[in-house]
This record gives sequence, C-alpha cells and structure tokens, in this order.
Amino acid sequence: MGFGGIGIWQLLIVLAIILLIFGTKRLRNLGGDLGGAIKGFKKAMSDEEKKEEQAKLAETKQQGDVIDATAEKKKDQA
Repeated sequence: MGFGGIGIWQLLIVLAIILLIFGTKRLRNLGGDLGGAIKGFKKAMSDEEKKEEQAKLAETKQQGDVIDATAEKKKDQA
C-alpha cells in the first residue's frame, strides 16, 4: 500500500496518463518554472534575514553610544 491506500501500480498509471495528456516538454517546463520559483523564494528569504541582521547591528550600535551627563538640583526650588 502506498499513499492513503493507493498502490504503486495506481500511481504509475496516473503518472502515465499525465504524461500522455501534457507531454514531456510541458512537464519539463513546469518543473523548470517550479524550480525557479523555489530558488527565488529561498533568495528572498536569505535577503530578508540579511536585512534583519543589519537592522539589529545598527540598533545595537545606536544603543552603544553613551553620553555622560550629571543632573544638578536647583537650590531655588524647594
């Protein structure tokens, strides 16, 4: 038994019918388009991660700047 009660022979028959209907050229193009979409998605995800890392570095750099100041009380206000 294969997926959900479908045997290997049924899967092979369905695959053969799909090949007859669409042809190998169209399936090859579909596979190439799908691969390109996945590649683009992975690239977009890695670019987004790089942007987040740069934003975090910029934020920590801003937080690292310290300005020394002292607060003095006014003697007139009491």
